[in-house]
Amino acid sequence: MGEYSIRQAKITGGFWAERSLLNAQTAIFHQWEQLEASRCIDNFRIAAGLKEGFREGFFFADSDAYKWLDAASRIMIHDSSPRLKALIDEFIAILEKAQEDDGYLYTYNQIHFGAVRWQNLQIEHEFYCLGHLIEAGIWHHRATGEESLFTIARKAADLLVDRFWDELPVYTDGHEEIEIALIHLSRHTGISRYRELAKRFLQRRGRMSIYWLRFIGQTLESAGRMNTVKALRQKHYQTHSEASRFHLPPHNKHLIPWSTPLRFAASALSGKYTQQHLPVDKVLEPVGHAVRFTYLNAAAAMLALDEHDDSDLPRLELIWEHMVNQRMYVTGGIGSLPLIEGFGRDYELDPEVAYNETCAAIGCMLWDHEMALLTGDARYDDLFEWQLYNAASVGIGLDGCSYFYNNPLTTQAQYKRESWYDIPCCPSNLSRIWANIADNAVTVHEDEIRVHQYIGSDVNLDVGQSVSLHIESSLPWDGNIRLNLQMEKPARFTLSLRRPAWAGECTTYVNGQVIHPLIDGMKNRQKAACGLNFCQSAWMTIDREFHNGDKIEVQFSMPICSLEQDSMIPKCGGKIALSRGPVLYCLESIDNSVDIMHQTLGSGALNVTSDANILEGVPIIKGSNPSGESLTFIPYALWGNRGNSTMTVFLG
Repeated sequence: MGEYSIRQAKITGGFWAERSLLNAQTAIFHQWEQLEASRCIDNFRIAAGLKEGFREGFFFADSDAYKWLDAASRIMIHDSSPRLKALIDEFIAILEKAQEDDGYLYTYNQIHFGAVRWQNLQIEHEFYCLGHLIEAGIWHHRATGEESLFTIARKAADLLVDRFWDELPVYTDGHEEIEIALIHLSRHTGISRYRELAKRFLQRRGRMSIYWLRFIGQTLESAGRMNTVKALRQKHYQTHSEASRFHLPPHNKHLIPWSTPLRFAASALSGKYTQQHLPVDKVLEPVGHAVRFTYLNAAAAMLALDEHDDSDLPRLELIWEHMVNQRMYVTGGIGSLPLIEGFGRDYELDPEVAYNETCAAIGCMLWDHEMALLTGDARYDDLFEWQLYNAASVGIGLDGCSYFYNNPLTTQAQYKRESWYDIPCCPSNLSRIWANIADNAVTVHEDEIRVHQYIGSDVNLDVGQSVSLHIESSLPWDGNIRLNLQMEKPARFTLSLRRPAWAGECTTYVNGQVIHPLIDGMKNRQKAACGLNFCQSAWMTIDREFHNGDKIEVQFSMPICSLEQDSMIPKCGGKIALSRGPVLYCLESIDNSVDIMHQTLGSGALNVTSDANILEGVPIIKGSNPSGESLTFIPYALWGNRGNSTMTVFLG
């Protein structure tokens, strides 16, 4: 069990410099415009008494605005845009007026139900919303040093501490997130009571008596409240003829097999959907809603790290392995079932029905990173990288203004990117991850510097003295990594570099001379059903006296890999998917005949080429089928950027 401190890093070049610019200059402003257009921000103005009108959106809509505020604050750390700061300050001023004196802030209740609070926690997400508010407050404080939003966040957290310190298990939220937020707040402030409340929330889960009956009761009550709101809405528009009729953006499209509603009901009533079926320490398989599941286990890993308690580690490793080996798609996507938006049975990985919510990939990345810090095992960083470039990044278009919510692996032109959704949880969630992605690159512990992710960045470290590490990375398209050390005087320490499972041959240089690092961590583990094999990931350790100006270079070869699907997987068992480096590829009908896409690929040679006319010079894979007809593969994360199309990841 390791403990590594995370160092704040600044992106300086390469792939993530371009994406960060898109995030900071386009995506974040598009998202604000959509939050305004969907009246999400107006909900707070109404609660604050600054505007008349009717609250629109789902009961958890507050969280979408908080995630935007979180993302915007993270962006401000390195991009102090006056335009963005003005929007942030405007929103904070609204929140100051909307928040009640004791810290409560939840517009659904405040506007529609007055003094009613904590009424249907399994359904209506009050804790979830406050969790995202708290995280936004932390990041704004880090970015600006200002107290305005942080004060709002602390008031909300203190209200939860005062109200729920010694409560019954019935007072746990149906959608995990508050636990992560409270642990982050404890880390930020050094105040242990926030972490202790998170621990209590975790320990209370799965201990609610007759959960199925309580869930039915809360569902019926919540439905009754929604009907009340619907009636109030109709009355409002009848008496406000000058107000235009308002409609939320469309819901995300997805395929729903006939049995799914019954399975959803069974999952919800058993408590599996909300991870309330068993106490946390007894949960031994990935079940239920995928985002909630990953948030729950990310919090458990955070708690284990912060309390120096590895008693839960065997369970966390077990369920992570189970998820990866039997319940994860080759994209790194998780959550195979619609409606449940979560896990099915082992090998139930239908590529066309696949839900694979973008937020689920993000939640898993949060868990991966915490497991990497907790264990020091490179496989967690490997999955983080794989999900970053595939399952998560597919959620945003090249224009920064179009999105996927769910992410199948095979489609018959049913899906297209949308500018917004009625439940827009994914866009700003992705933006907040992108905004500080370099913070996941490097950690330091005593005399070891560990490079988890190869992201072009500058990182300031302390290894007995101040050390500046400059990373240049050509990932994900090429495998050349360069590191430069700036330091006052020579020092001996260990530099650990991750050797990804996808890498072929690897050559390492120090100041132009080939060296042979110690390879540590490679283990014989089960290969995943989806064909991924993270057991080949390892640490390359260089233990020596380093000097100012030392240059370390790593060259990873990127062979094209065929990832064969386990025969147990429906529809694609025995088929293959192609990858190169950390990038999974797919076929899109814009480049290929639909008929040819579904034929078996021959054994002819595949070569990598670059075509400036396809996706701005991104490397593509060219191949051919047994008849000699050509096939063109593009990165899965980039499909859907050129109009409606049929797409598949698999050949066979």
